[in-house]
Amino acid sequence: MLPQLILNGIIAGSIYAVIAIGFTVIYRTVKFFHFAHGVVYTIGAYFAYTLIISLHFNLILSFFLSIVLAALLGIAIDRSVYYPLRQQNASNLIFLLASFGVFIFLQNLIQLIYGAQILTIRTGPIKEGHHFYGAVITDIQILILVVSIILMIFLWLFIQKTKLGKAMRAVADDPVAANVVGINPERIIRTSFAIGSALAGAAGILISFETNIEPTMGFSALLKGIIASIIGGIGSIPGAVLGGFFLGLAENLGIWKISAGWKDCIAFLILIIFLLIRPWGFLGTKTEKETI
Repeated sequence: MLPQLILNGIIAGSIYAVIAIGFTVIYRTVKFFHFAHGVVYTIGAYFAYTLIISLHFNLILSFFLSIVLAALLGIAIDRSVYYPLRQQNASNLIFLLASFGVFIFLQNLIQLIYGAQILTIRTGPIKEGHHFYGAVITDIQILILVVSIILMIFLWLFIQKTKLGKAMRAVADDPVAANVVGINPERIIRTSFAIGSALAGAAGILISFETNIEPTMGFSALLKGIIASIIGGIGSIPGAVLGGFFLGLAENLGIWKISAGWKDCIAFLILIIFLLIRPWGFLGTKTEKETI
């Protein structure tokens, strides 16, 4: 039982980490909570469903095309909603309300197009999982874990090693100074939305290979991503990874002796504890606490 809970926690944590990283990449650049991130996660799954089930595209091709479409959706949201607000020097509260509006609009648009029924991408017979130190892991779960880790490594290398990644770090640290040295903040913001949305879409696609998809699935994923970002250290990409895995393990170990229905309660309890004791998270700093 315990090995299975730990394994489930690692797999869930990998998805939470990918969502949290995408959320953090955007937050570091624009400095507001992009709540529409959750609906991009949902639409990523529906993009995959459309390509695989409706259009009969290859699974791997569908995965990459869906990620690209999610990235383009993120850029479209920024250009059509957030960019005009930036031009008007809108407050963070206005951005927050706008992001909620985008979330609700797109979630209802999904329901209008696909209906409210539960859909699934999984086809064929269910295969027995692989036994691993007293736990069972399926091929899909292995895929989720491996792809999530690859995405995390790829993003870390991009941020640390590429010129564009360094420019993103510069804008995140000091946008005014970055603009002075010739870095175009709007270009960096577009890149951040593309990368963050691609990661959200990838997480939605991965989870859709194992579970059903529905229009409202993004809200819970968004909350877990935000909680993981906060407990890891808001604005810290390594913190988002740590927070994601910590939350996944804590949720699953927390239901060892109680019902699985308490998972969300455990997640929010952890969030409250961190906000009371260490609001800057594992890898954040005290100065960041004031800007949350």
